[in-house]
Amino acid sequence: MKRIYLDNAATTPIAPEVFEAMKPFFTEKFGNPSSIHSFGRETKAALENARKSVAIVLDARPAEIVFTSGGTESTNTALNAAVYNLGCKTIITSPIEHHATLHTSEHIKKSGAADLQYVKLDSKGHIDFNDLERLLQESKTKCVVSLMHANNETGNITDIEKVGALCEQYNAIFHTDAVQTLAHYEVDVQKFKIHFLSATSHKFHGPKGTGLLYVNQHLKIEPFLQGGGQERGMRAGTENIYGIIGFAKALELAEEHREENVSYIRGLRDRMVSRLKSEIPGITFNGDIGGNCLINILSVGFPKSENSEMLLISLDIQNICASGGSACASGAQTGSHVISALYPGSDQITVRFSFSRYNTIEEVDRTVDVLKSIL
Repeated sequence: MKRIYLDNAATTPIAPEVFEAMKPFFTEKFGNPSSIHSFGRETKAALENARKSVAIVLDARPAEIVFTSGGTESTNTALNAAVYNLGCKTIITSPIEHHATLHTSEHIKKSGAADLQYVKLDSKGHIDFNDLERLLQESKTKCVVSLMHANNETGNITDIEKVGALCEQYNAIFHTDAVQTLAHYEVDVQKFKIHFLSATSHKFHGPKGTGLLYVNQHLKIEPFLQGGGQERGMRAGTENIYGIIGFAKALELAEEHREENVSYIRGLRDRMVSRLKSEIPGITFNGDIGGNCLINILSVGFPKSENSEMLLISLDIQNICASGGSACASGAQTGSHVISALYPGSDQITVRFSFSRYNTIEEVDRTVDVLKSIL
């Protein structure tokens, strides 16, 4: 029986065109970009072309793009730079951020370098902007605000243009985790007044282990990784050239086909929502499913029962791959911190289904049929 993959918010398969673009850099174009001979110059040119390509999508300057190992490294770099280089003594974030943000913020607080404040959420799991402004207004020290563009579990989208305007008004540094939105939605660092932005390519059919950090040109920060002058002195270590080529190609393809992909994927999600609502009693949808929400993520709450407690395993036995929350927390013994923050005391069983352009209506229908048989 063919496996069905509905965990695309965790990672996506590499697009064939991306793999083809990467292949030469594993074989004949293998030079170190820091080398001055022809092999090095060849890969250096490809690296800088990739940087320019990515910068255009973000409305950034190529010099503002730093390639990293992924979103987690980018977020660590941004938050540490804001505190240790830019004088921010207060971190403002939310309780439903990715652990890359939460754990880094908690670590900085424990070191005594900065205070940590959490903005309140509304009933649908969105940022309470009145509370965010209150925190900025009342802070007696310079703030860094770190809020994700879209939540990786519920799919809720934050109005980061509004966040950026508030940060500008109160002279705060703004970092956003755009891991779930880059390539799927407009991300304009100038329009949204962003200082730092984290992203990674494996969420939009690019390779794993390759991310970026946008750093506004007016910020003077120290590199998070020491030991070399790569990335214009912003990140030590030989560049992951094939990964960077794959990142740029995947983003190019996503931008080229974004409108049609969004329409297609929305159709898959809406089909599942419609069938689940009408055919499985007692379910709920986490987040703002009818409002400002990602089209590729569907977080479903199932009433707790003997059958639903083993739901993920039962689905896997039927060759259907989904997630209980974020993939990064799948090895943890505790439940989702996002669901716990949004619905304190709830004992629902949460399953996150996430879609890509490679999924089909037939896969959605089979998944719902299998859910009905299990429950």
